[in-house]
Amino acid sequence: MKLYEYLGKELFSQYDIPVPRSKLVESADQAGQVVGELGEVVIKSQVLSGKRGKAGGIGFASDFAEAQKEAARILDLKIDGLATEKLLIEEKIEIEQELYLAITIDGSAHRPVVLASLDGGMDVEDVAENRMIRWPVDVTLGMQGYMAREICRRMGVTGNLQKELVNFLPKLYRMFRDQDAELAEINPLALTPDGLVAADAKVTIDDDALYRHQELPRITEKTALELKAEKLDLAYVELEGDIAVMANGAGITMATLDMVQHYGGEPANFLDFGGGADLEKTAQSLELLLGTDPKVLLINIFGGITRCDVVAEAFVRVKENKGIDLPVSFRLVGTNESEGRTILEKVGIKTFTSMDEAVRHAVVLTGTV
Repeated sequence: MKLYEYLGKELFSQYDIPVPRSKLVESADQAGQVVGELGEVVIKSQVLSGKRGKAGGIGFASDFAEAQKEAARILDLKIDGLATEKLLIEEKIEIEQELYLAITIDGSAHRPVVLASLDGGMDVEDVAENRMIRWPVDVTLGMQGYMAREICRRMGVTGNLQKELVNFLPKLYRMFRDQDAELAEINPLALTPDGLVAADAKVTIDDDALYRHQELPRITEKTALELKAEKLDLAYVELEGDIAVMANGAGITMATLDMVQHYGGEPANFLDFGGGADLEKTAQSLELLLGTDPKVLLINIFGGITRCDVVAEAFVRVKENKGIDLPVSFRLVGTNESEGRTILEKVGIKTFTSMDEAVRHAVVLTGTV
């Protein structure tokens, strides 16, 4: 479970990790009022995306009017498809240097690993391999002082900054361990005249450990449609294309999405409605897709447990009830295939036996290639 920045910083504060003074607001007027308390401020969109800086989700202000204007602009933004509902208003700190510090799980080594670099900021992904220090942590030992000093040595850090980091690292590791985190990232870790300050916070908690952390709010990244699909027990992920895809099985669905992109199309979703779905569940799946307002509907059925005639009957029912008038590309192969084809032909729907043909037809129907 990903935490919003403000929640990550609340956890940091509990472990004596310095963070800027701040206040959470939900309106432009509230943002303006905070300037009077904090002075010059940074206005940050609170969304679960790492692209907010480049997307315009961070602004600066030094007075009421400026803060109001910037806050209103950011609240109107959608970043990575996510609406901005809250803003973190922080005091603007004096940054002498931006560092990068994170602890995450190394899946292959089955242990935590510290990542540290003197090159922090928005372009940390482009940091040269030899500039990013990796230190695997033995969980039976934890983060000891001599380990922190060795990390500093490898970074080329000495003097007061070394003392700061040697004090800082064990605190971050304790938070990571105590909170069952999968990621605790600070980018940038700001060196200020008063010492190191966590200028940002990305914290992800292990979903399987949430029962141990009842104090944490439950946060979902799912869209409204994804939540609706979850209630219907459908495997659904919303994407950004215009070809609505429905298939029976995770493998065939992923293959369909890949093939759509191969032929120059863009899938609007991933929808695996499962094997052996009955008439009602198939109809619910179709109705969910129609709610996304796609250009084309692509249905790819390889009937094993799933019966082709049941899928065809569900489609006809939804078509008659909802008045489906968008183009449809239908592949139908397997159990009761001939019966399903007959049902669809009666309402003027042509079917394909080849997935390749069905996908290419769907992409052509969008009119974009």
